[in-house]
Amino acid sequence: MVLKDKIMEVIGGPHPAAVATIADGKPAVRFMVLAGFPDMTLVGATGKQTNKVAQLKKNPAAALSIWSGKEFSDPYVEIMAKGEVHLDLATKKKYWNPMYEKFFKSVDNPDYVVIVFSATEVKYIAMSTMENEIWKR
Repeated sequence: MVLKDKIMEVIGGPHPAAVATIADGKPAVRFMVLAGFPDMTLVGATGKQTNKVAQLKKNPAAALSIWSGKEFSDPYVEIMAKGEVHLDLATKKKYWNPMYEKFFKSVDNPDYVVIVFSATEVKYIAMSTMENEIWKR
């Protein structure tokens, strides 16, 4: 299996991800549900007033980690990415997911924003062998 396909097995569809941004020169980590796409972007929704939005506007550098958590031996990925905050309705509609209704009620909610993380580097770690491979944009 080619590396990109192995990565997609880990990031494809919605998954909990640890997301690190920079806050006052220090890392700040939180969990987000992100959906991975074949172009090596990961997309999630958040509130407009959250710390991560302010941090990404100041410095778009982000680090992400995703592991399925089903089996200890499952592979995981470490991702270096650039995060972009999208407030426009077209992007919000494009990535709207019914699971967001609980938090934002509708796609028109001005507090609902989309964050698109564009991976610049993905390290794929096979837990069963502890070997890793690196994909770069």
